Amino acid sequence: MPRSFRSNGQLPRPFIKWAGGKGNIIGPYEEKGLLSLEFKDYYEPFLGGGAMFFHLWNKKKIRKAYLSDINKDLIDTYITIKEHLNELLDALKVLQNMHSKEEFYKFRAEFNELKTRAELSEEEIIRKSALFIYLNKTCFNGLYRENKKGEFNVPFGRYKNPKIYDEENLRAVSKALQNAELRVCDFEDAVKNARAGDFVYFDPPYMPISPTSNFTSYHQKDFTIDEQKRLAKVIENLIGRGVYVLLSNAYHPDIRALYEHIPGINFFEILAPRYINSNGKKRGPVKEYAISNYLPGQKTLTLSF
Repeated sequence: MPRSFRSNGQLPRPFIKWAGGKGNIIGPYEEKGLLSLEFKDYYEPFLGGGAMFFHLWNKKKIRKAYLSDINKDLIDTYITIKEHLNELLDALKVLQNMHSKEEFYKFRAEFNELKTRAELSEEEIIRKSALFIYLNKTCFNGLYRENKKGEFNVPFGRYKNPKIYDEENLRAVSKALQNAELRVCDFEDAVKNARAGDFVYFDPPYMPISPTSNFTSYHQKDFTIDEQKRLAKVIENLIGRGVYVLLSNAYHPDIRALYEHIPGINFFEILAPRYINSNGKKRGPVKEYAISNYLPGQKTLTLSF
């Protein structure tokens, strides 16, 4: 069994649950020596729950971060935590007190109405962000999923006492984000300014290993095989520019074939716990690839923070 990472109460930690989140494989990554790197700026183009960013921030490795995702509602929520924390906390406290199955579906409809508007006021973005966190804490399996219309469509989850209002962690998250630039953008655009000595961590939707494992609906646009190929070209270009890269992806022969021709590339097998599955009996360790252009335990730069 792989050793899951536990922060022992260390804050900040992810404030949402996200399919494919990396909180449970940071331990194996540390054991492999894949997180010993010293680097300049940090880039994470598939931000999701941000477990890797928060872990590296707690290790005092982050001086400047460029964090992005294609999911606008997710990034809006990060920006709200960074810039309008007190207003967000007030809204979350109200949602905590109002929580019920009936209210859940009203709040889900309100969230979907807000997310379809072309423009929102500052107050409406704060409200949408509060609803985003509320729905993540109260929906089935804490799963974020969009249908083809871009609507959040996960049903009610039967949690006894979901922790919607978590002031201590959200204040720590806001502090960690103060020196981070947050953007809604494609992964290729996100890393175009990465320079030699910078570190980019890619955690894309995984290549499906079976017909029933094809969950890529974090956004209404699926992450196809063509996107996997485009990502491989972006990574090869970054490596050629002297950027340090770490990629998480499925243990799949097609993934290996996309990267094995790149000079200096390394493949590592990681056993990753997986807890988001409709069938509880299928939740368990799954073999994954960690792919890097640096060696375990390698420290390439010495920086003064």
